[in-house]
Amino acid sequence: MNKIIFSLLGFFPGLSLASAGVQNLNLTTHWAGYLALILFVIAYVFVMVEEFTHFRKSKPVILVAGLIWAIIAGVYASNGLPHAAEEALRHNILEYAELFLFLLVAMTYIEAMRERHVFEKLKVWLISRGFSFRQLFWLTGFLAFFISPIADNLTTALIMGAVVMAVGGSNTRFISIGFVNIVVAANAGGAFSPFGDITTLMVWQKGIVSFEQFFSLFVPSLVNYIIPAGIMHFAIRNEKPEAVEDKIAIKDGGIVITVLFLLTIATAVSFHNYLHLPPAMGMMTGLGYLMVASYFVKRRNISGEPTSQRFDVFRKIANAEWDTLLFFFGVILSVGGLGFIGYLALVSEAMYVQLGATYANVLVGILSAIVDNIPVMFAVLTMTPEMDLGQWLLVTLTAGVGGSLLSIGSAAGVALMGQSRGYYTFVSHLKWIWAIAIGYGASIVTHIWLNSSLFDGIPI
Repeated sequence: MNKIIFSLLGFFPGLSLASAGVQNLNLTTHWAGYLALILFVIAYVFVMVEEFTHFRKSKPVILVAGLIWAIIAGVYASNGLPHAAEEALRHNILEYAELFLFLLVAMTYIEAMRERHVFEKLKVWLISRGFSFRQLFWLTGFLAFFISPIADNLTTALIMGAVVMAVGGSNTRFISIGFVNIVVAANAGGAFSPFGDITTLMVWQKGIVSFEQFFSLFVPSLVNYIIPAGIMHFAIRNEKPEAVEDKIAIKDGGIVITVLFLLTIATAVSFHNYLHLPPAMGMMTGLGYLMVASYFVKRRNISGEPTSQRFDVFRKIANAEWDTLLFFFGVILSVGGLGFIGYLALVSEAMYVQLGATYANVLVGILSAIVDNIPVMFAVLTMTPEMDLGQWLLVTLTAGVGGSLLSIGSAAGVALMGQSRGYYTFVSHLKWIWAIAIGYGASIVTHIWLNSSLFDGIPI
């Protein structure tokens, strides 16, 4: 459901359906499996109506995650396997820990740059150039599309979301539509790069698709973004933001922190690609950069800020989107539990056996808008269905962009719901699902037509 969740990511190993060496019981037709599934559905209903109930989305999923694993553990213990659920759960927690550390560092940097007026300065610069809201809509969208393949879709969404919030000001309509635009652009941009999304990384690491072959998805990904963006364009009033005086200056250390953030992303990528270390370790190293820099910023205090207002990296950590981070915990653990029960493998197998590769891969994208794309893609890779390169690229595309259909379908969407402070919600995104669906279908048709040579026969 949460694409990076799923993704930042573009950098984490796949969420396993079970830990290696754990004996699995098929609970898909057991009362425990049915109960777990019902609980998960109930939790997601609460997530979807958050804007009406004001019941934070992290609460129901965390509660249900605990209940699901308690049910699983009880059934396994009664069958003489008291430690099986424990091993599988520890594996899922490890997956979340890496994701948590990655996101925490990214969010801390975003907060630090916001406090140093980096985004405010960018806002003033953009407005001073005389761009209208429509022009800003396209500018931020294309920036998200082309940054995502490098920095991953979640990080990109957080950065561009901060820019949209700063530029939009009191124009809540622009902020709402601008966030939808960023989610679609970031997810589409991440689909044609191994580093843009977790699912693309999984396929690349598996050796199914080579690095350069991913770029066959560039045009389909661009189509996926351009069509809904072109439709949403007309919903934005062709007016300019309120003029502002160029009196905002980036606070001391703001430029350095921005450079360190870029260096942190490069460190995470290098740790993963060249040192074969978890990218979260690279991000934590980058947090070390920020902590050292904050020491010197506080000592210099060029701006003469009061002690209570001086830059403090721990204050930035405290201001991270904790509800979003905890939501990711609940979803990953809940979905991991359903995978351990056997539902994800069951659904995946039924799709490819009964529907055929093309329709199954299209359905994978739709499912990724509801269920996290990480375990869905993992299930597909585990089954290793007999598919040609064209079909593997198709499922890579659909799993990457399908999450844009719903705000809860990708890590980018979930993170921006937390960042928007109520301007961007599940319902506000849902209003544009029809336009996003048109782009989704068009990208699939474009891939099948443009890359027809990669398919063995007619892909139907």
